[in-house]
Amino acid sequence: MQLDPIDRRILAALQRDATVSHDRLGEEVGLSRNACWRRVRALEDAGYIAGRVALVDPARIDLALTVFLMIRTDRHAPDWLDSFAKATREMPEVLGAYRMSGDLDYLVRLRVADVASYDRFYQRLIRRVEMADCSASFVMEELKETTVLPV
Repeated sequence: MQLDPIDRRILAALQRDATVSHDRLGEEVGLSRNACWRRVRALEDAGYIAGRVALVDPARIDLALTVFLMIRTDRHAPDWLDSFAKATREMPEVLGAYRMSGDLDYLVRLRVADVASYDRFYQRLIRRVEMADCSASFVMEELKETTVLPV
């Protein structure tokens, strides 16, 4: 499926508000309700729309602290990566875990209530996975945080 300008406008609109009605979405992109519904369905079927979610304010649920965990390992075997991937997938504080190029091996983004909560997370992680070096940086201010992709 090739995206045309209308598909891109639909994707942009749904990223801003996935609860928008097909009537309103159709008005916004210049299609009838039914044509808009068919386009959205085709975008879902083709995998362009991976899911629809509600964005929760982290501070309101006591997860105000964002932490970036920078990990270096001296083990690069598949079993270590499997253990690390399993641990990060199973720990709900982890929002993203990335294998990196360059000097850093892995970067993990997590949300916790405070530094004490981070320390409890860290203690659980090191019980599960051996690491050569682990360093945390705490976000002081979020200048931009978005889920909207430029389509």
